[in-house]
Amino acid sequence: MLHAEIEISSFLKARRAALDPADLGLPGGVGRRRVRGLRREEVAQLAGISVDYYTRIEQGRAQAISDSVLDAIARALRLSGGEVTYLRNVAAPRRRTADCCAGPVGQTVRPEVRQLLDAMDTTVPAMVIGRGLDILAFNTLGGRVAFDLEELAPDRRNSALLVFLHPEARALHPDWEAKAVEVVGNLRADSGRHPDDVRICEVVNELLAHSAEFRRIWESQSVRECLRGTKRILHPEVGELDVTFESFRLSTDEDQSLVTYTAARGSQTERRLRELGARPAATPARVEAASAGAA
Repeated sequence: MLHAEIEISSFLKARRAALDPADLGLPGGVGRRRVRGLRREEVAQLAGISVDYYTRIEQGRAQAISDSVLDAIARALRLSGGEVTYLRNVAAPRRRTADCCAGPVGQTVRPEVRQLLDAMDTTVPAMVIGRGLDILAFNTLGGRVAFDLEELAPDRRNSALLVFLHPEARALHPDWEAKAVEVVGNLRADSGRHPDDVRICEVVNELLAHSAEFRRIWESQSVRECLRGTKRILHPEVGELDVTFESFRLSTDEDQSLVTYTAARGSQTERRLRELGARPAATPARVEAASAGAA
């Protein structure tokens, strides 16, 4: 599990280390400090709380921290909106049940959502992303736009595992470093919402064990959830694709997002996507959901 005391300690240490005391009007240059960034007592002073209380919070020893204290710490550390949400999540008391570690709980994609994916087939690459960045379902183009999802085992259909462990990831994503940072930010935000989720822990632990690049980015404590933007994909069959992606939270399906990729009308990428969608499928072109046990 991603233990709360470890997560909050690492996060707060990284965030205060990232601040320049001079930017906050605090005395003392880097040469007079043993470590980078702010000292604990400086964060406590800026937040208006005692040094002892802040120390206990940072060490994961404080219980039932109020929202007002968390907000004060967030202001002192100049946290972004996503970072504030993450801090609240990892600071909240855990309510573990007897079966919280029994095994992965499957996520199911509603038939209506699968029907929506089918409706976009051959024109708009689309997929449903669940907890831990598992790819739960996809249409024909969604399964072809980068990695060949049809050829992967359900438990390997995971955005983070693909970006860091798939041998073709760097060739597919020419802006790989930016993509990697984006994926880690999304995964850390998800882990804050569900620290006891078995699948999230499996994904994080596998990546920590097998990817030095993941460890480096994960330990930076970045919590910048990216739900829209643009990306380049060097597709091995149709060439370079310049797409815009959008993530839409499914309001009635907890922790699931519909992700779509589109191209400018009349662009070369649009033509290439149509070409990709028209190619014969080795397996039925229907949306395929990951098995419940793998989600």
